[in-house]
Amino acid sequence: MFKPLFTSGSLFLKGVDILLENLFKLKENGTNAKTEMMAGITTFMTMAYILAVNPAILSASGMDSGAVFTATAIASCIGTLFMAFFANYPFALAPGMGLNAFFAYTVVGQMGYSWQVALAAVFVEGILFFILSLTKVREAIFNCIPFSLKYGVTGGIGLFIAFIGLQNSHLVVDGATLVSIYPFKASLASGEFYTTGIGALLALIGVILTAVLMIKNVRGAILLGILITWGLGIIAEVTGIYIPDPAKGAFSVMPDFSNGLYIPSLMPSFMQMDFSYIFTFNFVTIMLSFMFVDLFDTLGTLIGVADRLHPKPICLTDRDACPESEARCWLTLLQHRQVLCSVLLR
Repeated sequence: MFKPLFTSGSLFLKGVDILLENLFKLKENGTNAKTEMMAGITTFMTMAYILAVNPAILSASGMDSGAVFTATAIASCIGTLFMAFFANYPFALAPGMGLNAFFAYTVVGQMGYSWQVALAAVFVEGILFFILSLTKVREAIFNCIPFSLKYGVTGGIGLFIAFIGLQNSHLVVDGATLVSIYPFKASLASGEFYTTGIGALLALIGVILTAVLMIKNVRGAILLGILITWGLGIIAEVTGIYIPDPAKGAFSVMPDFSNGLYIPSLMPSFMQMDFSYIFTFNFVTIMLSFMFVDLFDTLGTLIGVADRLHPKPICLTDRDACPESEARCWLTLLQHRQVLCSVLLR
């Protein structure tokens, strides 16, 4: 019986492969469409926490959590697409974790400013940094920082994000020393083990499993670790071992479509900036504080992800040979994201 050389499915995949190759020069960069698709899914799974954490943090300042969720998704999508099509680097962009905590807990919570004023400060800071990125000023700052400090900042940001994950999973909790391991034995006696305790145990299993898979050089190790841990969580909830309790931060791991699918409105936060304090000393102080955090957050993250590329960008191996356009392109696109975030939510 005659068998077609290509099925419609294989033709589609071949067409996608050719399209991606033409757009992003995959072979020239030592990769292929399959690898990049797996990497994209893994990256999304590892950074999707921002969709939950950012609204949770910024809602403490009085912002609408639904609007923050939508703005976070839109800003991340546009920023990532800009980085892909204009710089051709596999960097996913999303709102920074350092700035949102400073925004909600310090500027609004402690200093007493409204979130609208804080939004204005982030917007002005973003515009100024965008201008600096178009010139040689920010590039000069980038080049004059020693590589040891750049990698130190990168490690610090990684530890900060890891610490947030450990706290959200309740594997790390508050204690006499401010940082303690979850009390598994005490939780069994109190009955909390089947809520927060199971979550902490799953997080521990997930971290160990992912580390083992990475050491064994298993392709898609991080994605596999996430999916296996999620599967174990579903089994634990279905069998009654895990009992969700949102009041204690233990949420259901089962997909819930009972309320249907909808996109929260942006209107509660869109263009809600208040510039009435723009000529005050405190406003300038807040803006400069945002700028300082943003500078090291951006540089640290940039160095961390670029260091994983093969081959490494020349800006990481020889600063004197680094093309001006390369470093400036990175920094300008990163600041596009900051301005966009301030307009949409902060």
